Amino acid sequence: MEAEPRRNWRKHPLLKRLLVLSLLGLGFWLVLGGNAAERELVWWLEGPGWSDIRTLEFQVKSANGELLKREVRSFPGTPPGSLTMKTELPSGRYEVWVFARGAEGPSRPPRVERLTLGDEDTHVQRGLQVPASR
Repeated sequence: MEAEPRRNWRKHPLLKRLLVLSLLGLGFWLVLGGNAAERELVWWLEGPGWSDIRTLEFQVKSANGELLKREVRSFPGTPPGSLTMKTELPSGRYEVWVFARGAEGPSRPPRVERLTLGDEDTHVQRGLQVPASR
């Protein structure tokens, strides 16, 4: 009776597949995810009506509607004159949905701001009007 040769884990076919899949995943991550630059979005709160607002929610969505960033800010009193969001976004077109809520009552309908970012746009300043009440 012949002894079966001992299996070597280094020659296992699954190891080769795992290595190839890992390299493919790293390549996709470098190509698709590695090109997102850190952006600083500054929102200047312009116009009347901000003194009633106690909570602001920002949702940054891609062109196809995918939620990329969500940030909620709450204030004990009147919000400050500007708000800064830091996020990593590649160049492209985005929609920023802004939800505002007063001290009482339901939130206001969202205000949608369109945002186009180029490679050089790392610090973006935009004016923001208070969303209209229902």
